[in-house]
Amino acid sequence: MKHGKKYVDSVKAYDVTKAYEVKDAIKLAVETSKAKFDETIELHCRLGVDPRHADQQVRGVVVLPHGTGKTLRVLVITKGAKADEATAAGADIVGAEEIVQKIQGGWFDFDVCVTTPDMMGLVGRLGKLLGPKGLMPTPKTGTVTMDVAKAVKDIKAGKVEYRVDKQATLHCPIGKASFGEEKLFDNFNTLMEAIVKAKPAASKGTYLLSTTVASTMGPGIKVNYRY
Repeated sequence: MKHGKKYVDSVKAYDVTKAYEVKDAIKLAVETSKAKFDETIELHCRLGVDPRHADQQVRGVVVLPHGTGKTLRVLVITKGAKADEATAAGADIVGAEEIVQKIQGGWFDFDVCVTTPDMMGLVGRLGKLLGPKGLMPTPKTGTVTMDVAKAVKDIKAGKVEYRVDKQATLHCPIGKASFGEEKLFDNFNTLMEAIVKAKPAASKGTYLLSTTVASTMGPGIKVNYRY
């Protein structure tokens, strides 16, 4: 793969073979963020699990103390008093049957979907549409809940989902380059603590095989993370 001049210059700015302490790695990720837009700083972890087995899945949610820097459009599918609660909590779109029909017609102008358990009979019809896009509500991520107000507030505050992929790797944002090193450091630690706690009992041997931080357009910086 051929990289641009800015990327090549960034790689020359550090030792690619070295694993840096967390704060140093984050500082380098910010310094190598050279795009004209405010790049996202991302965390990538390769885990010693086999995601083909259900008892070795790693998945969860965590609210980052300083948020992600991204404004998410939250859809809540519910009705009655819960719809009022969702609206009061700051949900961007609230509805029931009419929203399901819009989605069935190809509308996906939202980033997160929340619903109440009593609506899952209706929302379940959208599985084939929302599932592949990662938008299907699930109790595991707190998006199927009776406390829709808390769910909406948490999402708006910076709740992120982490989930291991088929290659046993996690990819998750920890904020924007403009946050500065201290806020990114806090977010990094909060996320990593959650990932460590989520270690499956069936996972044997080394759990964290590698940890890397990188900006959207920048190179990966190896992190020496100990827990």
